[in-house]
Amino acid sequence: MPAYVNTGLNFIDVRDVALGHLLALEKGKTGDRYILGHQNLTLKELLEQLALITGLNMPQRILPFWLPWTIAWVDEQILARLGKSPSIPLDGVRMSKQPMYYNPSKAVRELGLPQSSLQRALKEAVMWFCTHKQINC
Repeated sequence: MPAYVNTGLNFIDVRDVALGHLLALEKGKTGDRYILGHQNLTLKELLEQLALITGLNMPQRILPFWLPWTIAWVDEQILARLGKSPSIPLDGVRMSKQPMYYNPSKAVRELGLPQSSLQRALKEAVMWFCTHKQINC
């Protein structure tokens, strides 16, 4: 990955999400909504953690918003009509413009949503991708 966009996301171990759905079924109030989340990180912070886990260098360049937006627009508006699948979804680029940070405290408090170590989840995800030959390790 040569570069990244300057955005932020909320991350959570997928196992906590699965358990959160079961907890919502068991303890949730009808009509209420629960955010199954854990840790808000910038994309840079996530890439730094992955670099520590993998020993690989993280991307050093931040892409200006207009560049991935232009590529995505060309992909969807021009190349898609020629039968090419878009490499970057335009909606995904639009979403990256605003950090997507969330507060899961209601789910933690009312459902008992676990907040497992994100570092452990990332390490296990990297191991899975290596074992299943999805990435070169």
